[in-house]
Amino acid sequence: MIVAGAIALVCAVVDQIIKSLVVQNMALYDQIDLLPFFALYHTRNTGIAFSFLSGFSDTAMVVLTGAVMLFIGWLAVRAEHHQHLARAGFVLILGGALGNIVDRATLGYVIDYFLFHTPVWSFAVFNLADVFITVGAMFVILQEFLDWRRGRPATDR
Repeated sequence: MIVAGAIALVCAVVDQIIKSLVVQNMALYDQIDLLPFFALYHTRNTGIAFSFLSGFSDTAMVVLTGAVMLFIGWLAVRAEHHQHLARAGFVLILGGALGNIVDRATLGYVIDYFLFHTPVWSFAVFNLADVFITVGAMFVILQEFLDWRRGRPATDR
């Protein structure tokens, strides 16, 4: 449990370091093309995923995120011993959520900076914390799929 907490903390710290570098070196809405389809683009997200719930107050967003983090922590503690992917996924989710809740609590928004795009289309701008959350969720889903394929019945958790 201590190792998991340390890994989540490292995820959040790395996320915060990159966000700090973006803020220090890029003006808001600046874009630096790294590849023909990928750029760094400094923006602010006042909502959750893809600006969802952007009308909520800062306090409500912090409370909601904190409640979700507590629920994810509860799921992590309840994960079965063999569910290594799920446990790793929960750690990544918590690390990413921590990185974003720090922004939300201190700035009132989340700093985003990764942009996939083409000349006529662009994906939502996101950050490393969002990557941790997404990969973590994929690990949890993969674990459930593998358990289902192995014929392990779901237990009361």
